[in-house]
Amino acid sequence: MDFFSWVMIAAGFGMAIGSLGTGIGQGLAIKSALEGVARNPGASGKILTTMMIGLAMIESLAIYVFVVAMIILFANPFKDVVLDLLAK
Repeated sequence: MDFFSWVMIAAGFGMAIGSLGTGIGQGLAIKSALEGVARNPGASGKILTTMMIGLAMIESLAIYVFVVAMIILFANPFKDVVLDLLAK
């Protein structure tokens, strides 16, 4: 396989792992918020506001993973170094 095939595979695995982690995190956050509202319906406003802020933070991790994958795919600053090492 050539270098660019490995780059595509690395970006794909990075997105898969990043999406898996953020999906699990969001699921656990929503589960906990719903349990909290079920136990104390009067505090639903505070719980839902805090949950939305937490979900935004978790989602930002997925966006960072996406940005890094796009850098690996298109900007790839180490392309020349790796190709020189492969030529040896």
